[in-house]
Amino acid sequence: MAPLSMAQTPATNYPTKPIKLIAPVAAGGGLDNLARKVAERLSKNLGQSIVVENMGGGGGSIASQVIAKAAPDGYTIMVSYVGTHGTNPAVRKLPYDAIKDFTAIGMIGATPNTLVINQDLPIKNLKEFVEYAKKNPSKLSYGSAGPGTLTHLGMEQFKLAANIFMVHVPYRGIGPAYTDLLAGQTQAMFPTLYAAMPYIKSNRVRALAVTGQKRSSAEPNIPTFKELGYNGFDGQQWYGISGPANMPDAIVKKLNAELNKVLATPEFAEQMTSEAMTLMPMSPEQFSTYIKEDIARWTKVAKDRKIEIE
Repeated sequence: MAPLSMAQTPATNYPTKPIKLIAPVAAGGGLDNLARKVAERLSKNLGQSIVVENMGGGGGSIASQVIAKAAPDGYTIMVSYVGTHGTNPAVRKLPYDAIKDFTAIGMIGATPNTLVINQDLPIKNLKEFVEYAKKNPSKLSYGSAGPGTLTHLGMEQFKLAANIFMVHVPYRGIGPAYTDLLAGQTQAMFPTLYAAMPYIKSNRVRALAVTGQKRSSAEPNIPTFKELGYNGFDGQQWYGISGPANMPDAIVKKLNAELNKVLATPEFAEQMTSEAMTLMPMSPEQFSTYIKEDIARWTKVAKDRKIEIE
């Protein structure tokens, strides 16, 4: 016999009531903004309202715990992202399994990360940056949004690949990290391209390279790490939709199909492109595989750099 929640909300009639979409961050900022844009369009496709609920804390682990324990009926889902289902599982002991306790519904898209430096450094490109770091091992420090975040692990991956040393200065979020970078208290950072674009365009920081397989159409003059000789730098700040484990296939497929329709909307696609977001529609199976590979990627970096957050 199916659980009561399944009997009350058969997959064939889904959805029959409002859906809660949890954004695992405080209100405001890029992820919250993306969640609301997706929810607005997805609710029109499904014919039911989607209520975005912000649930910050623990780098997204608090929201993830709520989803992992929720009824798998499709009425409580979340915006999963590289923090909750990529870097956190790689560096933290979590009270849930980032793969087994969730259903991958679909990918939204990703924005690359970019290595940016303070404009006062006598450096014009990535080659000069590596040479400078090797000649001045005590002069460089980099800021991050916090221990174990993509801004931390991405830079540690580059330090290892380039065989250079920089002191890590963790902050409580990307905002204060930018403040000290612009003031020259730190010299480098590895933020998302979306977050860096205003500073790049106003010439307050210099971008040296971006992650990903190809240059971003939002900032096509920035070369990729790959074309500069550094392979394996395709980690990105990605966003998707996930739910509790054991969701009915029919509900998962319906949510996935309607999400992909949102991504195919020209207006939405154009807006995301202008914000340095590459849309990446996937099947649930493809998204599940992507998550597993991303966790493996950052687990290796954390192991190589001996990074573990209590």
